[in-house]
Amino acid sequence: MTRYFIALGLLLSLGAGSASAQAQAQAQPPATPPQGPELPAGRAIGAGELQKLFEAYTVLQAQDALQLSEAQYGRFVTRLKALQDVRRRHLQARNQMLADLRRLTNPQGPVPDETVLADRLKAFRDEDERAASEIKKAYELVDESLDTRQQARFRLFEERMEQQKLELLMRARQNARAAARGR
Repeated sequence: MTRYFIALGLLLSLGAGSASAQAQAQAQPPATPPQGPELPAGRAIGAGELQKLFEAYTVLQAQDALQLSEAQYGRFVTRLKALQDVRRRHLQARNQMLADLRRLTNPQGPVPDETVLADRLKAFRDEDERAASEIKKAYELVDESLDTRQQARFRLFEERMEQQKLELLMRARQNARAAARGR
């Protein structure tokens, strides 16, 4: 549990950066590469764990960003977590299918059977369609728990959270590269 709070604290501190701090960081590169976040056991935070922690951070930030009432909060959180689960599940399935297609179409590998490749492409398209449908339904459920203004604010909030997640992932990659060079 301590790991969770350490990582959540990291997310909160990274999420609190302002545009002026970002501009300043771009204008002056750091003298030494930043060190990656370390957990008490001495291991870096993995991508999957970071994604789950960021989702938890998003849930925590949503109440203030959307100005949710206490009555709305419980219902909204349940539905937001369901939306996050649907997205994560489909992203994992999609990435697995892409890896399979990459393996099948590798120029150094054997020529794939056309039937197998066609089946995999159909499964990929079906997964994309299923994902779009399930995500749409999950959004509808989230929207049911919000008034119109909050729905609009939620879309803006999600965009801001996505930008913060991308920035966090870029920092994590830079830290991992710096740590690898330092070994």
